Amino acid sequence: MIRVGNRKIVRKLAVRSFYDARTRNIIAVIAIALTALLFTSLFTMGSGIVKSMQRADTILSGGEGHARINYMTESEYRTISSHPLVNEIAYCRKLADSVDNDSLIKRHTEFWYYDDLGLKYAFVEPTSGHRPQEENEIITDTMTLEMLGVPQKLGAHIKLDFTVRNKKVTRDFVLAGWWKSYPGVQTGTILTSQAYVQAHLGELKSTYRNDRAETGTISGIIKFADTQNIEKDLEKVVAESGLSMDTNAPNYINTGINPLYLSKQTTIGVGTIIALSCALLLFVFTGYLIIYNIFHISVLRDMHFYGLLKTIGTTGRQLYAIIGRQAWMLSLIGIPLGLCGGFFVGKALLPTLLARSSFNGNVVIVSPNPLIFVVAAVFTLITVFISTRKPAKMASKVSPIEAVRYTDADLSSGKKRKKNTKNGTPQKMMAWGNFGRNKKRTVLVILSLSLSIVLTNTIFNFSHSVDAENALKNTNVSDFSIGQANLFFQYQVNEESALSESFISAVKKQDGFKTGGRQYGCKATYTSKTTKQTINQQKDGSFSTHIYGMDEFPFSRVKLVDGEIDTKKLETGKYILEGVWVDSRGNMDMDSMNHSIGDKVKLNYNGNIHEVTVLGHVVANEANTYDWVDSCFFFSGDVYKKITGNTYAMSYVFDVTEDKETDMEHFLKQYTNSVEPTMSYKSKLTTLEGVTEIKNTVVSIGGTISFIIGIIGILNFINTILASILIRGRELAVLQSIGMTRKQLVKMLCLEGYYYSTFTAVISLLLSLGSSLFIVRPLCDQIWFLNFKFNFWPLVIIFPLLFVLGSLIPYVTYRFTGRQSIVERLRINCL
Repeated sequence: MIRVGNRKIVRKLAVRSFYDARTRNIIAVIAIALTALLFTSLFTMGSGIVKSMQRADTILSGGEGHARINYMTESEYRTISSHPLVNEIAYCRKLADSVDNDSLIKRHTEFWYYDDLGLKYAFVEPTSGHRPQEENEIITDTMTLEMLGVPQKLGAHIKLDFTVRNKKVTRDFVLAGWWKSYPGVQTGTILTSQAYVQAHLGELKSTYRNDRAETGTISGIIKFADTQNIEKDLEKVVAESGLSMDTNAPNYINTGINPLYLSKQTTIGVGTIIALSCALLLFVFTGYLIIYNIFHISVLRDMHFYGLLKTIGTTGRQLYAIIGRQAWMLSLIGIPLGLCGGFFVGKALLPTLLARSSFNGNVVIVSPNPLIFVVAAVFTLITVFISTRKPAKMASKVSPIEAVRYTDADLSSGKKRKKNTKNGTPQKMMAWGNFGRNKKRTVLVILSLSLSIVLTNTIFNFSHSVDAENALKNTNVSDFSIGQANLFFQYQVNEESALSESFISAVKKQDGFKTGGRQYGCKATYTSKTTKQTINQQKDGSFSTHIYGMDEFPFSRVKLVDGEIDTKKLETGKYILEGVWVDSRGNMDMDSMNHSIGDKVKLNYNGNIHEVTVLGHVVANEANTYDWVDSCFFFSGDVYKKITGNTYAMSYVFDVTEDKETDMEHFLKQYTNSVEPTMSYKSKLTTLEGVTEIKNTVVSIGGTISFIIGIIGILNFINTILASILIRGRELAVLQSIGMTRKQLVKMLCLEGYYYSTFTAVISLLLSLGSSLFIVRPLCDQIWFLNFKFNFWPLVIIFPLLFVLGSLIPYVTYRFTGRQSIVERLRINCL
């Protein structure tokens, strides 16, 4: 055979055959664009998640610095800042011990001066306005402004009440700027100018070592040359500056290392990496299914053409090059379209993806990073050329005789086709024979169609496994809980944080109120010969703890871990229940079980010692404790009041009728905003709202991906049917020429589509069952707000649509391609 070495001719053949396959090109471009869209959206979301979470982690950890030294004097700051290991150091000076505005009782707020480096490290650069310059100018975060009742307006007047060494001070300021509050940062920050510091140097002299007053103290945020030896570098800087990190040393200085550098772990953990890797492989497989099938069918359709080329001397390598060049041309059109679309899809989905994480509300960082497009384009090209490799190889290896005789049989099979002896109409037998003619192509189409159905059903089962009751059982014991803001937001367990009786009375008067009870609490200490506790030990050998008391209603909701809840024994005051901490996921911290049943404990409250015996262990969680110090004990309400002498309640928990829950929520919000602003509340509706948003997030993101993969599956099906009709054009024309009517021909093609639909339904059903049992159910066992529920409803809805498409697509396709006369089709296919 003569070897053709003319590259120009090969290019010309590739271009000419490319323009002849217009339908193939349209479907291929859409497929490649969708594949690129999937990759780009995945990488855009992945990059955005990493950047957004890294920024949020940095903010929550206190800023960009490597370490921090607190409560310094001016001379100590100068000494440390001049140390050669210190690459950069920010100057931050505290201007008050506390900010005391009544409107800020629900948000702990601090008053500071930061230099330019401090503003940069703490991410508090004003997004509106400018940095404070005049003595009376301040900037703050938007949440603090909102709670102060100050509009976001430059020059707005703000009156601050604060404490300077036990002295109450009130001063007037004007708003110079603000920045958006960062979710997760519970502390408000108010910053003023260097001019203010200079004007009040007298009151800002640090006396921390004498009276522990924080006013005037300086905090230095340090950056070293690198992050390799932060702990050792910090120790060396402190020691060589004449200070010590030993808490018992007279020259002790408070220091801290940024938590981001204390652990090797990153925000994007192993689970996230595995999830992203699985998504990446899923997208590669999805793109492979359709692109492979498109080129496979294209090669089969043009097999006569390739056979003719081989007879005139074209080599297999040149045929391979022709198909590869066509893949390049299609990629050059499809990939840019997919890159643009994928970026905007990823950008739109990222806020939804982050909405229910601890980073909700943070600035979502999505930038058109060239690397995203390069990587997405590379992955798409890899998918394209993996997908075209086998079809191109098949075209290059087939012999000219086989190619010319090709009629859509499987070229790789040497087996003779068995004669169909099944009973049935000719159309059914012929449709079944055509359905199984190319088994590889049939399997790929069925897999492609099944993939989106399985994914949709999996997402549906996952979202419907979100269980409100499961979400509430470890965080709420009642519909609502009311208490003072200091209790809920600053965990102050003392008489100053007591709940007002007027608030309780107002709640009881509301329509729908069913029942409720008070919860009491105070700080105490205890001693025990058998305790397992090793931390929070006092100088006298006792341990810090909390004592809680409960009225009948909240006590009835307490969950027993072991032992018993014997009300008669508990009423004697000689027995007590120890709390075992359980987190929101229901995980029990067994290390918090400091005593065994029967252990003797001596409680000490304000010098009054009371010996009790541990009767059992009960769950201690967010619903019945206020400040966890690795130990807590529970009495009934009456016994608690008798032992401690405290009659004030810390909180009040209650239930309402189901139809009045929303009304009660509105009442509590209005009451705590206007009637008693120092009071606050917690509601199960807030938890339910969060769970609902998680569900919506799963549905929106998963649904979008399922929709894209579904489109790919339908395109694959259309392409398969279309190519089958085009490849078998002469065969179909012959059938019509010997008496088969157009109606019978269409029926045969629709039956082929029906067989595709039937097999897809069966495979989808089996894979959906496996996916739900082996993926969704294990996830539900691990996640606290999930309770596995298997559901077939999506399949009940999708399968009828699948059968409609299975019949409709062959009908429409044949109507579109079969307009020529029988003679014309016979003549074309004879050429």
